[in-house]
Amino acid sequence: MIFADNNDIEYYTKMGVWGDKTLVDIFQENVRRNPERIALVDPLNKEALVGLAPERISYSSLENSVDVLATAFLEKGLVKDDIVIVQLPNIWELTLVYMALVRIGVIFSPLPMQWREKEFNYICDLTEAKAYISLESFSGFNNIEMVKQVNHKHPALERLFTLPEIKSLAEGSADIKALDAITIGANETFSLCWSSGTESNSKGCPMSHNNWLAQIKVMAKAFGNWEDRCQVILCTAPVVNMTGVGVGLVNWLYSGGTTVFHHPFDGEVFFKQMLTENITTTLLVPALLNTILKHPLVDELNLNSVEKIMTGSAPPSVWSLKQFKERWNIDVGCGWGQTEGTAIMSGAEDLPDPEKRARFYPNWSIRRDESPVEGIEIKVVDLDSGEVLTEVGSIGQLAYKGPNVFPGYFRRPDISETSFDKEGYFYTGDLFRIEEDGYVSFFDRCKDIIIRGGNNISAQEIENLLQGHPKVMDVAAVSMADERLGEKICVYVVPKDKDDAPELSELTGFMKEQGIAIYKLPERRELIDAIPRNPVGKIIKASLRQSINEKLKQEKA
Repeated sequence: MIFADNNDIEYYTKMGVWGDKTLVDIFQENVRRNPERIALVDPLNKEALVGLAPERISYSSLENSVDVLATAFLEKGLVKDDIVIVQLPNIWELTLVYMALVRIGVIFSPLPMQWREKEFNYICDLTEAKAYISLESFSGFNNIEMVKQVNHKHPALERLFTLPEIKSLAEGSADIKALDAITIGANETFSLCWSSGTESNSKGCPMSHNNWLAQIKVMAKAFGNWEDRCQVILCTAPVVNMTGVGVGLVNWLYSGGTTVFHHPFDGEVFFKQMLTENITTTLLVPALLNTILKHPLVDELNLNSVEKIMTGSAPPSVWSLKQFKERWNIDVGCGWGQTEGTAIMSGAEDLPDPEKRARFYPNWSIRRDESPVEGIEIKVVDLDSGEVLTEVGSIGQLAYKGPNVFPGYFRRPDISETSFDKEGYFYTGDLFRIEEDGYVSFFDRCKDIIIRGGNNISAQEIENLLQGHPKVMDVAAVSMADERLGEKICVYVVPKDKDDAPELSELTGFMKEQGIAIYKLPERRELIDAIPRNPVGKIIKASLRQSINEKLKQEKA
């Protein structure tokens, strides 16, 4: 199934950034090169998660299981270009399923474990998925039973596979001749992941083998050049979207290394994995960086083997970057990206100063020599006029195009049409500020910006500052309605100690010490047990905004 425009295929192929090699080819090369190398390592708490003992799988063993399972899928009626919904946690069988499906040209479409009937029905209806693969028990919930209850709504959904069935099917024999007869092109769809969907229905983002191979070179900008040796990757993100699939699957394929699975976050398991698995590389979203640094056993954490840590999904706090440098002499690389394939990365080699690295990203349209992949173009566009902004200090929506960007939303031409301009730039929905020397800085989501008395305020900036407060475990800043100023700032705070929660005056005093503008100080503090986040760690601002505005109405009444 090819979604890329023929003109794009011709353009990027002539440029040399798209070729004929697929990720299946790369996997098979890795097996031939290091057959006995450990490819996948289960989380230590796998038995508690799914009732199975943790395993360590070599490349040769994995390839055999992939071929056997792929053969079984063919025998069960799956054919090239079918779509299969997969809802499994971070265990080695997840990679087995993905690679077996890709081996026969079937598109895997992963869902976070937290998604339920509403999300499943929407995605199953849109994709006309042929099969569903999941668990009968995870965190007290039966995903298979959920789907059985709504199966009558989805006539295209022919088969449900449980994890025990998958393991049984992978123990037969492989029909290599039948598998090799299936032709897979590098421009065909590899994955169909879904946007995080903080407020509305998620959108499908098909990515081809060539899209992913371009993207992984962008990620290598922050991870470093690993082509000469193998990584041991600790995958802390669910392997369901750009972050998890990029790090835990595609980067694993690209480097020919080892993926050690972890998720959901467990401090004790994390510390043990760092101590025993010789982890060289990991990605920790900003919320995890903060959680680790504020963990009671942080002083016992051993990161001696770690060479590269990357963070993404949102800009990190400067405090967290400085702490990782001071404690373990690790310079955390920073990345901004989306499931749509857009991505900009900055490593310590690019920006040694953590103050800048936490916020600045290179504009590869200007700093072309630093671009990891030819063909990436970036521009900042005024929200009102649509004009391209160039003046330092200007804030506008980031538009992005390149060989790593998806071709458009799956079966949603209505949204795709308004998301791309005539030049092929994808409009990201994120506001960036133009900085000096060819850099841009993330400002905020277009919809999350707080406009107080005409001043544009980044909620992210406030959150990052307050993450450094010793009494704050987690924080979210949102707008609240105000008759005079339009909007004011409310911060929801998870205190580190419930018996010693910070007062609003303590928070604003801490911010003043950092030299922040007075109009950016929050005017209200709400305590909360946990900040609501979607499955990939992004704050769900809509529920918080609704909560505070309803409370304001009640107080006014």
